[in-house]
Amino acid sequence: MRKTLTAALLALTLPTLAMAMPEGGPRHGGGHGEHGSRMFKELDLSKEQHREIRTLMGEQMKSRHEITKRYLDKLPAAEQKAMQDELKAAKDKQQSAIRALLKPEQQTAFDAQLKKMQERRAEREAFNAWKAQQATKAE
Repeated sequence: MRKTLTAALLALTLPTLAMAMPEGGPRHGGGHGEHGSRMFKELDLSKEQHREIRTLMGEQMKSRHEITKRYLDKLPAAEQKAMQDELKAAKDKQQSAIRALLKPEQQTAFDAQLKKMQERRAEREAFNAWKAQQATKAE
């Protein structure tokens, strides 16, 4: 259970880490970082917007790290739920702050891209659940 939670936290954090990286800097985590950078490239951001979003992403990365560190050693079910809720709240706050920086046409594109990401995440979760079910049937 602990390994699964750690892997899930790492998977959730990788896109944030990739977005906080300088534009030409190294990218770790395979395809995860591509989603965020592609999303912002399509928004036609000004340099000021890009800089502010990178700052917000860096703050979000630090916040997620602190939240994760605070809860990781306490893994009862109630603590896991609290951590997930806090991480979601921090993510929602960051997305709202980014959206506030965007022009109306950029906000529309940003919302559409977030929706696509959520759909892909839901598809991946459904596939992983199916895969786990198949593995238990095989045993």
